[in-house]
Amino acid sequence: MARRHNLYLVANMPDLQPCPLTTSPSSSCPSDGRWQFNTNVVFRSDGQLVARYHKQNLYFEEAFDTPPQPEIITFDTPFAGRFGLLICFDILFHEPTISLVERGVHQLIFPTAWMNELPLLDSVQFQRALSLGANVTLLAANLRFDQLLMKGSGIYTPFSATYHHARKGDPEEGRLLVARIPVLDPLWVGQSTATEEPSSSQAMDSGHCHQGSCFQPPTPATASAVSPSTPTFISYMSHDPYTFVLLNETEGKLNVCYGTFCCHLQYRQLPEGNSKELYALGAFSGTHTVNGRFALQVCALVRCAGSEASSCGQEVEEAETKMDFLLEGKFGTRYVYPSVLASHMVLEQPEHLEKTADGRMTMKHSNMTGGLVTACLYGRMYHLDNE
Repeated sequence: MARRHNLYLVANMPDLQPCPLTTSPSSSCPSDGRWQFNTNVVFRSDGQLVARYHKQNLYFEEAFDTPPQPEIITFDTPFAGRFGLLICFDILFHEPTISLVERGVHQLIFPTAWMNELPLLDSVQFQRALSLGANVTLLAANLRFDQLLMKGSGIYTPFSATYHHARKGDPEEGRLLVARIPVLDPLWVGQSTATEEPSSSQAMDSGHCHQGSCFQPPTPATASAVSPSTPTFISYMSHDPYTFVLLNETEGKLNVCYGTFCCHLQYRQLPEGNSKELYALGAFSGTHTVNGRFALQVCALVRCAGSEASSCGQEVEEAETKMDFLLEGKFGTRYVYPSVLASHMVLEQPEHLEKTADGRMTMKHSNMTGGLVTACLYGRMYHLDNE
């Protein structure tokens, strides 16, 4: 296919590799003398196999082995420079995703069989968030398998998102996405027409704002700005016990803390008609331990599933209430992934993002096109994963 159509092609498939049988207790070689890996293969435009990556972070894949050493695999193209490879669950971990980024690889290819988990980890939501937070292009190809909630693929850059997320009742079939995007490989020497300037709303790398889009990041609200009697409650979201506070007013300021980790929100609700939707601001800092183990710090503004506080954190796909907001947290990591998910799985580009050297992350957004489902700053504390 690659040769016939003169293109670079990445495919996900199993790879069987012989391994040395040994009596050493440290050997990872299975008793039948062969490894089986979940694998990406890359063919260049003449049909030659040029790269092979074995998945590091398995997710209930009993047929596959973890490679003896983490693999950091890239390949070069004549049209856009260097790309890095990862598979599905890898996207949540330091190896290989962040190791690729830290080595200057800003274009990632991501086959996946992603089971959607609202309100924080829907497929397109986190694909977009990683692209924004890591300042990378992500080419994401998900399976379409409704029984396991697998759907949602896209082509994401820090400036744009071309994606498809099937809705309930849609025919269960594939969808081809095509987009013209800028080259993000800093070492690529090609036609300058392929490059693109960051939009005025993006301030992720410099910590400074561009042109006329500047705003002063607020100082964390003091007791005089936020009522100290605002009651908090615990509710589970994505299997983690978040501390929440309800948005009881049409507009206002709120703080919520999980231990010493605090989230701040300034908001104005714009309800549609007689909408009585309930929203809450949640904070979590700790280790997620269900279906995987990874350390988090998260600030999330979510629409609750019902009118009771106990429904906050449950899965919701639709909302009518639009929101102008500023969401902020001070994180113990520089790896924070921002997302704004609107009704019916529509992604919105945050108006303004800002990171400071001391770990403060601010996301400002207004003029929503649809009701707000989730606004999230998803911090990954990679350095605590093994503690």
